[in-house]
Amino acid sequence: MSTLIGVLRKRFLAPSLASVGFAERGFPVTHTDATARLEAVPQAVVCGFEWAIEGASLWEIERRLALVEPEQRGFAYEGATMGYTILDALPGGGRDRTRLLLEGPARPHIFLTYIGIGFAMARLPRPLWRNVLPELTGEPYHPVMSWLAVDGYGFDRAYFDTEKWVERQADPVPYPWDGHPEYFGRAFDQGVGRALWFIHGGNPEAVAAAVGRFAEHRRADLWSGVGLASTFAGGSDQLGLTKVRKAAGEYYDQLALGVVFAVKGRTYAGYVPAHTHLAAGVLTSLSVQALQDISDRTEAVDGDGGPLPRYEHWRAAIRAEFRSGRYRAVG
Repeated sequence: MSTLIGVLRKRFLAPSLASVGFAERGFPVTHTDATARLEAVPQAVVCGFEWAIEGASLWEIERRLALVEPEQRGFAYEGATMGYTILDALPGGGRDRTRLLLEGPARPHIFLTYIGIGFAMARLPRPLWRNVLPELTGEPYHPVMSWLAVDGYGFDRAYFDTEKWVERQADPVPYPWDGHPEYFGRAFDQGVGRALWFIHGGNPEAVAAAVGRFAEHRRADLWSGVGLASTFAGGSDQLGLTKVRKAAGEYYDQLALGVVFAVKGRTYAGYVPAHTHLAAGVLTSLSVQALQDISDRTEAVDGDGGPLPRYEHWRAAIRAEFRSGRYRAVG
């Protein structure tokens, strides 16, 4: 149940549904049924955020989010995690809301909840970042997949400050996330790549052109973000996805990597929409089950203790599968 303070927090911190829409953001998107479904993603995030930032209990959050359709429910959990993370970080917080959410009803959506932590980071001063990632027990993907928080931070900045991060292609200031400051920019760019898919409404030519305007050393991670967004969130048909595959060119293994991670997130949550099956087949010529198998057999790879986190070693192992040429068919 909302309190007066919760209502005030919602009023001053929660964006409106219109403000996250493509038209309000000034994105060059033509309205179609597909782009409407894509636009519903940030709106679902806002709904989850509103409920959490009001201070709704975990019991209430779980039951409210159960009313969200399965395709969008993970995104609503993103927003709820964002709200709880901000509440925990504020002075006088300390109620461990985020940990209880991630160890409880949000567990099937763990990959998206990390992204929600990244959204919160975009609204918190950096000194508070040191405490935003809760210690989770019994979660096999913690902390290896916590880099999705940095991905979420990159997505947020590109989506809400597009002129700086997309038009001017600014570089983020490194931060020692998981003890690897040198990898921070790469994870950030993976989120920017996801944002490009939304900013251009899944238009393959526009997305490819946007990626091509970035410095060459940044394009690989951008393409992995495109693969993840196009597969997880949808927004394109078979023809459009075929164009995406061709446009990726030499970065095909990065695109396919994003597809694998999208499939992993969807299957882990227990719901795989039709557009994910479509994207899997068109972008990789493989089924969802085959991509899940690739994810499962590569995730146990060990890092070498070097400058790259285990997260990137897993990503590299997936890319190697596709560089082998075993799965690449003529698109």
